[in-house]
Amino acid sequence: MRKGKRVIPGFGLTFGITIAMLSILILIPLASVLVYAFRLSPKEFWETVTTPAVLYAFGTSILCSLIAAIINSVFGVILAWVLVRYNFPGKRILDGLIELPFALPTAVAGITLSKMYSTTGEIGEPLSKLGIRISYTHIGLTIALIFIGIPFVVRAIQPVLEKLDSQYEEASFILGGNRRQTFFKVILPELRPSLITGFGLAFARGIGEYGSVIYISGNSQKEHTQVVSYVIMQKLNYMDYSGATSIALILLIVSFLLLLLINIVQVKQSRRTNNV
Repeated sequence: MRKGKRVIPGFGLTFGITIAMLSILILIPLASVLVYAFRLSPKEFWETVTTPAVLYAFGTSILCSLIAAIINSVFGVILAWVLVRYNFPGKRILDGLIELPFALPTAVAGITLSKMYSTTGEIGEPLSKLGIRISYTHIGLTIALIFIGIPFVVRAIQPVLEKLDSQYEEASFILGGNRRQTFFKVILPELRPSLITGFGLAFARGIGEYGSVIYISGNSQKEHTQVVSYVIMQKLNYMDYSGATSIALILLIVSFLLLLLINIVQVKQSRRTNNV
């Protein structure tokens, strides 16, 4: 059977360029992490990644990222709903501001947030008078992670809402469903795959975040506000490349598992959509 002529020629060349770029930018750097990490014996590797400072850093990063991703999932749905379902003055500006955490250097965001929420800041000062400290605590760390994670959820849900046929909602109302039943039984099931995708991306980004959290967290080992990325940077400053790459390898495995879960959800959603 004669193969059909390809619309775009040069598959061999373009495929080779793709593999080369992936190797240079992704595969080789990731392989170097494995090489440096495996220079340690299994015992040394285990002792490095299970020291109290590293375990507390992993706990802080995972817990704060999880809380931030959950909050972003709730408010991301609300933001996407407002941007898709309503027209109001300044809508385009608000829609553009959602992308601000992507465009803004994370270090700038971290400095700005730490100043605003400090005991002398515009928001932190009145809160400190009530006995609530934000900067240099887990609360401030979570706020920074909410800031950098919210676009992932909004941009994951927004296209689905735009394509969602309003006839589903009309049918629900005709059958006697109220607004709450319509949202939770008709709309939310359609949003669930994209919501899980946005949640996973925000969670993965938060675990490995450095720039926006390095200032507002305070990096206190005593108060357990150190994050994993800071511990890795600290070991690099001490020229402990094997220790840094060992921790980075664990972080890489966690991120890979999250991305794998996201891809599985997307594949299942694609099959579900094609079968409808």
